[in-house]
Amino acid sequence: MKIVGLIAEYNPFHNGHQYHIEQAKQLTNADAVIVVMSGDFVQRGEPAIMPKHLRAEAALKAGASLVIELPVCYATGSAEQFATGAISIFQKLGCVDAICFGSESGELAPLREIAHILSEESEDFKDILQQHLKTGISFPLARQKTLEQLYPQKQFDKLLEQPNNILGIEYLKALRRSHSSIKPVTLQRQQSNYHDTDLKECFSSASALRTALANTPLSAVKRQMPDSAFELLEENERKRYPVNTNDFSLLLKYRLLNETKSSLTQFADVSEELANRIYKYKNEYLSFEQFCELLKTKEITYSRISRALLHILLNIKKTDCAEIAYARVLGFRKDSANVMSEIKIASSIPLITKLTAFANPMLELDIYASHIYESVITEKYKTLFLNEYEHPVVRI
Repeated sequence: MKIVGLIAEYNPFHNGHQYHIEQAKQLTNADAVIVVMSGDFVQRGEPAIMPKHLRAEAALKAGASLVIELPVCYATGSAEQFATGAISIFQKLGCVDAICFGSESGELAPLREIAHILSEESEDFKDILQQHLKTGISFPLARQKTLEQLYPQKQFDKLLEQPNNILGIEYLKALRRSHSSIKPVTLQRQQSNYHDTDLKECFSSASALRTALANTPLSAVKRQMPDSAFELLEENERKRYPVNTNDFSLLLKYRLLNETKSSLTQFADVSEELANRIYKYKNEYLSFEQFCELLKTKEITYSRISRALLHILLNIKKTDCAEIAYARVLGFRKDSANVMSEIKIASSIPLITKLTAFANPMLELDIYASHIYESVITEKYKTLFLNEYEHPVVRI
């Protein structure tokens, strides 16, 4: 059988995601779709708007065969870490023939060329990059300017202005580094851009949907997602979602009060410079989002700061992103038992459906992160705490 892999957050699941699943199967002639999905926290350094099991269920009802959780230390890392973790899982499953990712470009060739340039990093590239970094701009902007200077006719810098292009390039770099035989395919985004906050006719961005879910009646998003996904929203509104970054403000403040200037540097994405800023301004802390804005500089982006603060909250250290040694199943379709069988034959890592059956430090971090997330839901909506060890795998 032929299997295509998708890397996603589904935050929340919408029409564009269903289109991606359908087109991925068609473009690759795949019989099944395996999704590697972020858990309860996502790459921008924020909590997902709703729990991972709900998002996994929406994906399965829309046609995904199997949903596997991307470990939290990778899910909340840089674009490069995020891509490295997801591609590593697909590689180790041993049965994924292709990956299909969305991009603003819709063309694989230029993204591949940029991936090659960034992987090789010629001496000229390194020298010019350092020159731009010395001016005090952020690394992403310095990299854009370097490509603009070295390849003025190709407009590579424009491609790096778009978040899905950036992630796509990182997937291609990860495939290249691992000498993978997995075939990459890209699909152009439909109608809306990643950062759009206004609803479109039927293909709105996840950002626009999150804004709508926080500020408008639920009926406003009905046509933006499959009926099955909307029904999940109806069943769980004000019970399991929405969850937002500032819901974690008090928990983060508590963690910051327990850290020193030097101890802060042990956490992932926390440089000495950022640790100094956190410590300097900690008495001005009002909320998670307000503190991100306060700490932001020309050199350090909001997203980088949000990820760093989230790592402090979740106790994710610089040494925690080790080799992935498991694939944790969030859910699967009952009619896709053959996919599970393929994995069991080909995979070099165990497929985990019961948490009690496997012990691993990275998995313990995933469980801890989910318990932190669940504690916020419990407090916000006065519901019973759902222990991760007791939460069943989603079966459709």
